[in-house]
Amino acid sequence: MEVFHPNPVIGLLGGIGSGKSTVARCFAHLGCVVVDADALARDALDTSPVRQELVKWWGPQVLGPDGHVDRAAVSRQVFDRPEALKCLEDLIHPRVLAERARQIARWRHERQIQAIVDDTPLLMEKNLQGDCDVLVFVDAPETLRLERVQAARGWDAAELTRRQKNQLPLDKKLEAADYCVDNSRDEVHCQQQVRRILSQIIREARAREES
Repeated sequence: MEVFHPNPVIGLLGGIGSGKSTVARCFAHLGCVVVDADALARDALDTSPVRQELVKWWGPQVLGPDGHVDRAAVSRQVFDRPEALKCLEDLIHPRVLAERARQIARWRHERQIQAIVDDTPLLMEKNLQGDCDVLVFVDAPETLRLERVQAARGWDAAELTRRQKNQLPLDKKLEAADYCVDNSRDEVHCQQQVRRILSQIIREARAREES
C-alpha cells in the first residue's frame, strides 16, 4: 500500500517589495496551493460582522455605493492613527488567522498537491513561523525593492524606510530561513530556483517521515 506523507508547509519571508507573491506564484505553477493572508484579509474586511463594526466606528462613509466596504476609505481612517489601526487589526487578524489555519489543515493531506505555501506578511513578527515546516527567504536588493514599490504602490524611499522600521531586520529573517530565492532577475530565473528548492523540500520531508 502506498504511504502518503503530509504535505509540507512552506513559509515565505522577505522584505517589502522582494516579490514574495511572485515566488508564491512560481510554487503554485509547480502544483502547490498558496494560502494568501492578504486575500483572506480582504475577504474578512467585507464580511457582514466586520462591515457592521466598521460602520459603527466610522460611519457609513466607509462603505461604497454598492454597500461593500471601501478599502480606501478604511485606509484613510487608520492612516497615522495607531489606535485606530490596532482596533482594525484586532478585528480582522483573528478571522484571518482562523481561516489560514483552516486552509492549512484542509490541504495537509490533499494528495493532488505538492506542498502548502504560507504567504503571510509579517510571519515572524507575528510569531507564526512555527506553523511552517520550512522557511524560504525571498531576496532582492533594496534599490530594486524600492523600484517595485514605487511602481506598484507609489511609495518613495522615505515611506519604504518608515514601513521597514516596523519589521524585523532582513538579516534575522535570512538567518532563520532554510532556503533562499534570489528574486533580482526575471520570473524564469525565479521559477528555476523554486523548482529546485521544492524538489529538495519534498525529498527531505519524506525522508523525515520515513526515519
